[in-house]
Amino acid sequence: MTTATTRHSDRRVSPVFLGIVAVMAVTGWATWTGFAEQPGIAVFLFVTAAWIVSLCLHEYAHARTALHSGDISIGAKGYLTLNPLKYTHALLSIVLPVLFVIMGGIGLPGGAVWIERSRIQGRWKHSLISAAGPLTNVLFAVVCTAPFWLDALDGVPADFRFALAFLALLQVTAALLNFLPVPGLDGYGVLEPWLSYKIRQQVEPLAPFGLLLVIAILWIPAVNSVFFDVIDTLLRGLGIDEISTYCGQNLFRFWTETDQFCGVGS
Repeated sequence: MTTATTRHSDRRVSPVFLGIVAVMAVTGWATWTGFAEQPGIAVFLFVTAAWIVSLCLHEYAHARTALHSGDISIGAKGYLTLNPLKYTHALLSIVLPVLFVIMGGIGLPGGAVWIERSRIQGRWKHSLISAAGPLTNVLFAVVCTAPFWLDALDGVPADFRFALAFLALLQVTAALLNFLPVPGLDGYGVLEPWLSYKIRQQVEPLAPFGLLLVIAILWIPAVNSVFFDVIDTLLRGLGIDEISTYCGQNLFRFWTETDQFCGVGS
């Protein structure tokens, strides 16, 4: 088994990740109970910590799948520790996505871990490695939306419900963007093994700019409108309405004026 060559220390969960999980748990409890004097700050910390946790799990999914597919170098690179500081580019993988959440409320895909593809044989394995990350976001979205589509919201405080709705929005946008067949994103990584060598060679120079291209296109009002219409449709299918996501983002952005329509803190 490929995992046999991985040292135990290479798989030990990082204290940094555990610290982020602790922040998520404590602020989630504060949001649920109303313990926080400023509920917006608690929601901000809860959603941000949960978003970072999901980013770490996204990268871990890529790494773990690659390990089982034949890349035994993954463990030595620290990718199995869930430490966000160990990933290929901390700015692209963690900092930039978090900034986009704060600025625009969109789940921006991060940079992937560095995988030695030459060690891996088989097209399906390569495709699965690329798909593993965004599938983690899909799973995270399902967990966040479960109380909504299971109609299990009785007794769930409004602040916590709004926070979950906004967190689900981030996960759905991240999954959708990641699955776009654009060079540099995971969606293209799923398709790449099945393309001809000639096409791969022609597209390869575009990979470093793929994410920037997507961001630029999303700035076009018409495209942005269509994109979020699709997101809203997906969320409604999961039982979340626009009011919940709007109020979640409004509460998350505690430094702005609170919309009293949301009944935040009630």
